[in-house]
Amino acid sequence: MTLNNEDARFLRERMHSMQVEHRDLDSVIGYLAQNPPADTLLLRRLKKRKLMLKDRIEQIELMLVPDIPA
Repeated sequence: MTLNNEDARFLRERMHSMQVEHRDLDSVIGYLAQNPPADTLLLRRLKKRKLMLKDRIEQIELMLVPDIPA
């Protein structure tokens, strides 16, 4: 699948915003884990969101890699 420049730019911008959110979640999770009393349900939800973001970032990265002819 070949992306046009506009689609690639959109995906890069989206990926960047996801990376920022992922990094922010990492900080929040670390803080909450180190400063009890931690809300375990909140921690689980944040970790799940962080994992979902990581998976989506990886999908976008694969979409941005140009096809290699066989």
